[in-house]
Amino acid sequence: MKSDIDYRNKLVLAPMVRVGTLPMRLLALEYGADLVYTEEIIDWKLLRAERHTNEVLGTIDYIDTTDGTVVFRTCPDERGKVVLQIGTASAERAVAVGQMMQNDVAAIDVNMGCPKDFSIKGGMGVALLYDLPRAKAILEGLVQGVRIPVTCKIRVMPDLDETVALAKELQSTGIRAIGVHGRTKTERPRDPVNEDAIARVANALHIPVIANGGSQSITRRHDILRFAQRCSTTSVMVARAAEWNCSVFRADGPLPLDDVIRRYLELSVRYDNSPSNTKYCVQMMLRSLQESPIGRRLLDSQTMQQICDIWEMGEYCRETQLRYHFAGIKGRRACRPRTQSGDGGPVAEGNEPTASKKQCLEESPDSDPEPLNEENVCFIRSNFIDDNSLPKSKLYLHAVRNGLPRAQYEVQQKDKLFRATIRFDGQRYTSSFWEKNKRYAEQAAALVCLLKRGVESRDELIRNGAMLPAKNGPAAAVVEQTGSSKADAAGESETNGEARPMVESC
Repeated sequence: MKSDIDYRNKLVLAPMVRVGTLPMRLLALEYGADLVYTEEIIDWKLLRAERHTNEVLGTIDYIDTTDGTVVFRTCPDERGKVVLQIGTASAERAVAVGQMMQNDVAAIDVNMGCPKDFSIKGGMGVALLYDLPRAKAILEGLVQGVRIPVTCKIRVMPDLDETVALAKELQSTGIRAIGVHGRTKTERPRDPVNEDAIARVANALHIPVIANGGSQSITRRHDILRFAQRCSTTSVMVARAAEWNCSVFRADGPLPLDDVIRRYLELSVRYDNSPSNTKYCVQMMLRSLQESPIGRRLLDSQTMQQICDIWEMGEYCRETQLRYHFAGIKGRRACRPRTQSGDGGPVAEGNEPTASKKQCLEESPDSDPEPLNEENVCFIRSNFIDDNSLPKSKLYLHAVRNGLPRAQYEVQQKDKLFRATIRFDGQRYTSSFWEKNKRYAEQAAALVCLLKRGVESRDELIRNGAMLPAKNGPAAAVVEQTGSSKADAAGESETNGEARPMVESC
């Protein structure tokens, strides 16, 4: 039996790349949005993802098997209200995604309005408006192949009659609603939105039209409703105005920006959102304030703790992340590559092999005569004020002062991840943390070497997030006092974790 959504009289968080992740969607719902769209996710990214039930967070996670990142995460609080927007140029792939995701989202939306080169060159986004047979085949395939509602989002054409004719053709596929952005593919947010064009489409169709593109005139909920009236629609998608201050949906008026940011950070920590994504969203909220002292602190931040410290939420962040860690969440520190580059062996500095798809089942036995010293240490660039304070620079000076040969670095690449081993003074040093690039892997290995030789302090590395405390250490005792059971960590949830960072940056 097919499910349904009434798309009339709805206030909607529009699909926005890097913004429409779980914390922002939940924030929009909390402030009064009726439906929330995900950021556009390309079909093949979802098709190579694996579905996991995250018992610690109480979420459903779709995890990229090549690098452990979360492609999509959802939770019960948005059930029945979250719409998955996909980027696709293939009816076959679109249907495969719809059938894979239909139990975890309320509806599927096909992006037919993105004007970016990436989408157009791939036959996706606005390119579909100029390839009507393909666009209709995708929508018809989804309508017939999934149990949940199907919609699409378009831009207006330069010719309004052509826009109306196109919308009617798309309506004939059986979609439940259509979002209309009142700008053409060449127009940008600074250009005025064509409200009359949206109204022409709305008056010509019998399915609901969701007006989009009015953020320049929207600062509060009343403005959203007036935009709908001018566009002859009852529903509106809000993008940039919600990105700037998500409380724009509130019936009682928007909240101060700092209050919105704090609530957004609370949700980001609660649902283990990546620091890079969280940072980006807060930057979008700050807008011109990015040049203020707070904005500069945010720009220099790299971990979730550092971001939260700016808004006096650092302690909440630390305690929550440690509870998750001890509850067994599979975070970024547990991420291991699935495939390996070349023959899987280390590569000398400066020689980065091309990745192959040979399975990496386990590490080869260690037959090297030099002892291997290993710690789980990650490199966080913002912990170091200048190049002279970087771990590799410190290790070089340590060698010079003690009359020792320079350290020799070997780097191993697997999938999109890197790990370095240092040969220094008759021993080897490495971090078990796989870094995102070669430079970071070398710096992490140098930190392990400095730690083992007493140049760096373990307590300091724990304090700045480069290491996690031992489960029976002082920090663990704090967690035990505040409650470290799996149920507490999950927030009384019932739902395997992602490979995102917890205390460190990724």
